[in-house]
Parts: sequence; structure tokens; C-alpha cells
Amino acid sequence: MRLTEQQVRSLYGQDVQDRSGAKIGSVGQVWADAAGEPTWVSVKTGVMGHHESMAPLQAARMQDDGRLQVGYDKATVRSAPSVETGTDQPLTADQLTQLYQHYQLQQQAPTRQPEQPPQRMRGGPEVVRSEERLRVGTETEPAGAARLRKHVVTENVHTAVPVEHDEVNVVHEPITAANRGDARPDIRDDQREMELRAEHPVVAKEQVPVERVRLDKDEVVEEEPVNAQVRRELVDADVPDRARRNR
Repeated sequence: MRLTEQQVRSLYGQDVQDRSGAKIGSVGQVWADAAGEPTWVSVKTGVMGHHESMAPLQAARMQDDGRLQVGYDKATVRSAPSVETGTDQPLTADQLTQLYQHYQLQQQAPTRQPEQPPQRMRGGPEVVRSEERLRVGTETEPAGAARLRKHVVTENVHTAVPVEHDEVNVVHEPITAANRGDARPDIRDDQREMELRAEHPVVAKEQVPVERVRLDKDEVVEEEPVNAQVRRELVDADVPDRARRNR
């Protein structure tokens, strides 16, 4: 990716995204090759420490809002060889070899020291006015643990099942002249029985699997406001009235 001098200046502090658009960190420094072309950036990942991961500008692109998107995933960049925060030393041959091997790139000519935004020089006495800038990052900390527990509860199940039973009806049938020949008079004690049957509910239980429950997690990026106080210097010029230029 070829960058103009103005684009190089604008890179410092900009967000760095991986190839899927997830934020990795922010740009710390920019390195140029022997021809003066920017080739590497260091990325502040927000992890506590004094080192910044290195990432190649090859196949990277700048978004319209100024953010830098590299052609690798977050894990690859965060596990890349790193440099000390704020270093002004050029990359060594060993560092370059490790970087090219990590990103599986063809090694090129050695790079020179980090490109810094040019300072404007003026003649005559001058003071340097400084101010504090917020450098907001993130760090990962434990946020509790999610657990799956299962326990047994007992609940009442109300249902209905149809059951059958026999009911007895006593039928009186008169004997007439037409059917009297089938009946014989027999006066004595007698008894007859009929077997009756009835159904009743029977409950049985079986264990069946009904669903799988698992824990899953997504990485969610959200904006959290940060409030802090910063100091800055103001410069007052004490110039005699006769020497003051009216504007």
C-alpha cells in the first residue's frame, strides 16, 4: 500500500482492524523501507505492557474514516513479534526475519528507523508548547464465569385417560303364552354369577432426551465513555508596545 506523507501522519493513533473488521488496537509507529516507502506499523493492542505488535502494510488499506485494515486476523497480529513502545531504533535483521516468517512474506531489503511526523523549524528564539493527550486503550480482565448446572425438580402432571368398566342392568322379561314352553317352573333357592371387569390407569415412566443445552460466547465491541483531565501549556508573549505588530 503506497501512502502519501499526509496519510502517514494521519496513521498515528488510528484504529487498526483485522480482515473481518474487528478492532485489534491502534497505530503506534510507522516504519519505512530503504526507499522511504512505509512497510510496517506497530499496533498497540491494549494489553498491559510496554510492547507493540508489528503488522505489515502490504495488502493493508485505509478506510474512508482513517482506520487501517490489515489483511490478517486479530490473533495473527497480536501474536506477531513486537517492539518496545516508543522505540526509535531501526528494525534489526533478526526482527525482520521473524516478521517475514510470522506473516509468511518474502523478505525484502532492510528498513530504516520509524517515520516520525516532521517538525516545523523556525528561526529566532522559541519555546516548545506541550500538552497532554489521552492515550486510551483496553486491557482484559476476568469478568466472572458462566456455568451450566442441571438439577432435578418434581412437578405434577395432570392428564386424563379413558377407562372402561362393566355396568349391570337387571332386565325383567315377562313369560307369555307364546314362550311359556321354554320355561320350566322350579321353585327353590338359586344363584347365578356374571364376571364383571373394569380398567384402571397404570402409570409408567421413561427417560428420554429432549434438548441439548450449551454455552456459547460472542465478542461484542461497544463504546464506553472515558472521562479524564489533561493539562496543556499556554504561551504568553511579553512584547513591548512599540515592538508589537498590530494585526
